[in-house]
Amino acid sequence: MITLHHLNNSRSQRILWLMEELGLPYEIQRYQRDAKTMLAPPSLRAVHPLGKSPVITDGEFTLAESGAIIEYLVARYGAGRLAPAVGTPAHLRYTYWMHYAEGSAMPPLLLKLVFDKVESSPMPFFAKPIARAIAGKVKKTFIEPQLRQHLDFLEMSLGQSDWFAGADFSGADIQMSFPLEAAAARGGLNESRPRLMDFLARIHARPAYQRAIERGGEFELQ
Repeated sequence: MITLHHLNNSRSQRILWLMEELGLPYEIQRYQRDAKTMLAPPSLRAVHPLGKSPVITDGEFTLAESGAIIEYLVARYGAGRLAPAVGTPAHLRYTYWMHYAEGSAMPPLLLKLVFDKVESSPMPFFAKPIARAIAGKVKKTFIEPQLRQHLDFLEMSLGQSDWFAGADFSGADIQMSFPLEAAAARGGLNESRPRLMDFLARIHARPAYQRAIERGGEFELQ
């Protein structure tokens, strides 16, 4: 039996969704973020030394990292579903988006989150104007242009096919869901990019996505 070590409002939601798409039997071990720090609890380190989510255990095997988990579950339990055939152009696109999601799309979104926190965090009154000025400058000159560039690229990419890897829904769309959810929450994604907004609407309408939300509980990114 697969166990998903599930942290609220985290990347583990897409692993939950994947298992619902595949119709796999699984159990959920729940963990809650610290209300002040928003960090995962120390108990996750008992499962994996980094104490991050998602993590799955499958028998005696433990695996972390969203992309690795998706590839493992699709390869072992997918029976040809949710991944294009190896050697096809669609599979090359599939591989690209599986790596792009965390390697390219998420870093500017994480930087945006960090510098937003710098602007809003309590600090001595004399330091606040300086910190806010630095954070605002970094966001305006580096982070926000990077976000716009990536969103334009993604909008263009979905003009080539209905899904990221091609005509068929795949694990790459599940992997890409988290950066796009985060972009809609804090990265400037809105109706000005209709293909990306349509992608989010289509995944939200999938029965497996809705079942994952019901089982996983709250999922609201800041």
